Amino acid sequence: MAQLWGGRFTKETDRLAYQFNASINFDKRFFAQDIEGSIAHAAMLKEQGILTEEEKEAITEGLTGIRRDVEEGRLVITEEYEDIHSFVEANLIDRIGDAGKKLHTGRSRNDQVALDMRLYVRQELLEIDGCLKDLLETLITLMEENLDTYMPGFTHMQKAQPTTLAHHLGAYFEMFKRDRLRMKDIYARMNYCPLGAGALAGTTYPLDRSITASLLGFAGPTLNSMDSVSDRDYLIEFLSALSTVMMHLSRFSEEIITWNSNEYRFVEIDDAYSTGSSIMPQKKNPDIAELTRGKTGRVYGALVSILTTMKGIPLAYNKDMQEDKELTFDAIDTVKNCLILFNGMVKTMRFNKAVMEKSAVNGFTNATDAADYLVGKGVPFRDAHGIIGRLVLYCIEKNTSIDSLSLEELKNVSPVFEEDIFDAVSLKTCVEKRLTLGAPGMEAMKEVIRVNREYLKEEWHS
Repeated sequence: MAQLWGGRFTKETDRLAYQFNASINFDKRFFAQDIEGSIAHAAMLKEQGILTEEEKEAITEGLTGIRRDVEEGRLVITEEYEDIHSFVEANLIDRIGDAGKKLHTGRSRNDQVALDMRLYVRQELLEIDGCLKDLLETLITLMEENLDTYMPGFTHMQKAQPTTLAHHLGAYFEMFKRDRLRMKDIYARMNYCPLGAGALAGTTYPLDRSITASLLGFAGPTLNSMDSVSDRDYLIEFLSALSTVMMHLSRFSEEIITWNSNEYRFVEIDDAYSTGSSIMPQKKNPDIAELTRGKTGRVYGALVSILTTMKGIPLAYNKDMQEDKELTFDAIDTVKNCLILFNGMVKTMRFNKAVMEKSAVNGFTNATDAADYLVGKGVPFRDAHGIIGRLVLYCIEKNTSIDSLSLEELKNVSPVFEEDIFDAVSLKTCVEKRLTLGAPGMEAMKEVIRVNREYLKEEWHS
């Protein structure tokens, strides 16, 4: 058992206890971050006169070699080591001798793992932000292509008013745009370096924490050493943001599953993102959407788990905090995979525009506009509401739509109706006259797309 402690112990740790305590099986994931932090720490120690130039160079060369050998498969991270820190340090000492024993000067595994986790999460956050941006690019392209693709808008899962596919997709664009804003906010708050905090109370060595922070791309060092080693707020925020991403994907997935059903037939999912049945040859199942919807609970579970873990922990570091890693790693992997696959599914999905438009017509989505037409003719709105309600009931009994009625039939319900009613309740008219910013009208949507195209040109990180 390769471990970084033992002098005060008189016998070895029980094998089962050692395995229960060890984290190497999961924290090996950030071996590159551990080495990156160690190289920066060595450079700072040299600047402060704690290491010689020769020692710093030997350490840097040794660490670089370990990283290269792991990446190229010549060096395997095994369960012989308690954690990634002991793996790196033991292999460094084997390679360069006593100089390697000086690397840990002025730091603890407490601030070391706090650094590794921040470096890892920071990079993964940027990758997820990139996945979100890719999805936004797909959505805005579909919006541009479907400005006049008419469909029903829903409330309470009931057809309510006519809208366009561009407008509907635009709602999800805003959701995922907010998700990116959350990533930006989290990055800014977490981007401070805990290295140099030591176990909890700093160190007596003359470290310059600003040097390390700068070398690692942080905005600066953290300002309280106890908080530095015990802070997991950024993980809670990150998992909360990931849960919101998954909630948005799940809502979208639910609609795609509904639209893909035989009853709706609004969309056809590409074969590459569908599966079949082992017994029913006619089936084409929306499994990617269903799995995305299902995996949302998995990410929620990670958030609840870390909140529960952290709720009763006193300052400063406690071993409970080791539980932050596996659930965070799993949530990150889940969200990235869902975003990538969901984007591919949406990008290749075919929309049945004629079916969508017919559904809007047959669903009386123009009923509100018919009432507004009567108001424009001088009928009080409450009376107009009742007239159109009776008209809808008549259409239901006749299995027809408002558009399909004759003028005579309309006049039998209200003599106020004239020939211009047919233009007033056409889907095109109903949609196009809604021109307030954020509405589905053509010009309003073009302005929104213009604003969002400009937004997508911006980068909040380099």
